Amino acid sequence: MNSATKRSLTAPCGLDCFNCEIHEKNITDEMKKQFASKVQKDPEEVACKGCRLENGCRHLGQPCETLKCIEDKGLEFCFECEEFPCVKLQPAKEGADRYPHNFKLFNLCRMKAVGVEKWAEEEAKLIRQRYYLGKFIPGSGPILKR
Repeated sequence: MNSATKRSLTAPCGLDCFNCEIHEKNITDEMKKQFASKVQKDPEEVACKGCRLENGCRHLGQPCETLKCIEDKGLEFCFECEEFPCVKLQPAKEGADRYPHNFKLFNLCRMKAVGVEKWAEEEAKLIRQRYYLGKFIPGSGPILKR
């Protein structure tokens, strides 16, 4: 996947749609069945194209306020906003073990620091892996087991 595609598959809030297990390029038939049963949809309706192409998250059930905010301001990513970080990006304990939303702020900070392309190519996948698979060590952050 080239860097322009990865950029278009990065949500304004910092989610790396191109690495998401329910993105249409990544989802397996088994994952479709499992996710469909959780959200009570047909398995063929659960694969996502990314929020920019779907005009928001297809599983949110309502318009995405973050996407609307970015579009209204004529920005591409939240880190470009003078109000960054805002309350829309605040992490929450609820669902933290299942949803990628708690690492989007970290992603945005890394994108701002190293650029979107470098983050997408070199960091995004590892950040996601550390979040879901890492062991949290206070003062060190999440560490992947070897």
